[in-house]
Amino acid sequence: MSKLSFDQLLDAGVHFGHLKRKWNPSMAPYIFEEKKGIHIIDLNKTLVHLDQACSAMKQIAKSGKKVLFVATKKQAKDIVAEKISNVNMPFVTERWSGGMLTNFQTTRKSIRKMATIDKMKSDGSWDTLNKREKLFKTRQREKLEKTFGSISDMTRQPAAVFIVDILKEHIALAEARRLNIPTFAMVDTNSNPKLVDFPIPSNDDASKSISIIMDEICKAIQEGLEERKTLKDNPEKAKASEEEASNSAKVAENEVAEAKEEAPAKEEAPAKEEKVSEAAAVVKEEEVKEEKVEKKPTAKKAVTKKPTAKKATAKKPAAKKATAKKPAAKKATAKKPASKKEAAETEEGK
Repeated sequence: MSKLSFDQLLDAGVHFGHLKRKWNPSMAPYIFEEKKGIHIIDLNKTLVHLDQACSAMKQIAKSGKKVLFVATKKQAKDIVAEKISNVNMPFVTERWSGGMLTNFQTTRKSIRKMATIDKMKSDGSWDTLNKREKLFKTRQREKLEKTFGSISDMTRQPAAVFIVDILKEHIALAEARRLNIPTFAMVDTNSNPKLVDFPIPSNDDASKSISIIMDEICKAIQEGLEERKTLKDNPEKAKASEEEASNSAKVAENEVAEAKEEAPAKEEAPAKEEKVSEAAAVVKEEEVKEEKVEKKPTAKKAVTKKPTAKKATAKKPAAKKATAKKPAAKKATAKKPASKKEAAETEEGK
């Protein structure tokens, strides 16, 4: 547990966030208020998340695993390099070369090149080289030392990654997430805390804020390393801790077994209830069927009234009779030939 107080964080400026227009909505739960266009971080939540991160770091260090620290910002690189070197953990403060974690084999090859150059100086084979080759090797060694010198002791992938400013170190965060490596980070109001497993809402731009957070993380790692040493020096304590862990595991197994035994009894009661409900449903279905059978004759009587509609439609032949008068018009037109004959006879008479 961290021993920091609210006032210490306040004095270090951990509560200062970014401008309102630069905020990330995912940081809303960690923002206390807005003042003069700047978001203020809730330091109570900072303390809670810092405690969680410190306890997790302590367990990782106690297990003998490595934590990689990444901070290439100007405000953070010197602080991280100074504090982490005391804890003997790997760190990257100059430049994050792409694929440092996902393509770890190539990084190991470049670290081996450094080792071979150092070996040449110790073996005496360095003197056999000419001036040009020596100059080339020294420049190559300096370049490799700048980028990979701080991780030369890291023979395998780290157990966790601590990042300062996840926006600037987004490549390191993406590689850690791709490899399912736990991530710790100082998250400001312009960042997304959902991308980090153990976010610490704090100001990642001020050197005082970074130093106070790194002090607590280093203390947690130091405590874990000391506990590991004591367990190695006193095997009896190690056995006692292992027995406690095994006992706790047994207790957990017993609880699971009891829960499994209680589960069948709980399942029988619902089964009985289901049977009763099924019987009640069958009875209800039979009652519904009987009601339907009784109501069917009334439905037939309603159907028998349909012939009245047919009587209304039987009046249609009357319309046909009205249309049957058309031949009379034809008869009237049939008299026209007679008039023509009369006209012809009258013409002959004349």
